[in-house]
Amino acid sequence: MEALFEEMVMQQEERVFKLAQRIIPNITKEDMLQPNDFPVLENHPLFRYEEGVLEGFRSAQVAYLAKMREGCCK
Repeated sequence: MEALFEEMVMQQEERVFKLAQRIIPNITKEDMLQPNDFPVLENHPLFRYEEGVLEGFRSAQVAYLAKMREGCCK
């Protein structure tokens, strides 16, 4: 499961970055750490949606890892 979550997060990160590049061609992955610095991204509904999906995957990954550390779901 850990590998699956990692793959899902990585694929969604790439999807979000490619979308950002279509909107702002010279954006970097470092810029993506603070996308709110770019009003055009902040106000772009598809970007915000895809970014939300990414955050959902990350939240699920963290929740799963926390449960595993508790010994719940081995």
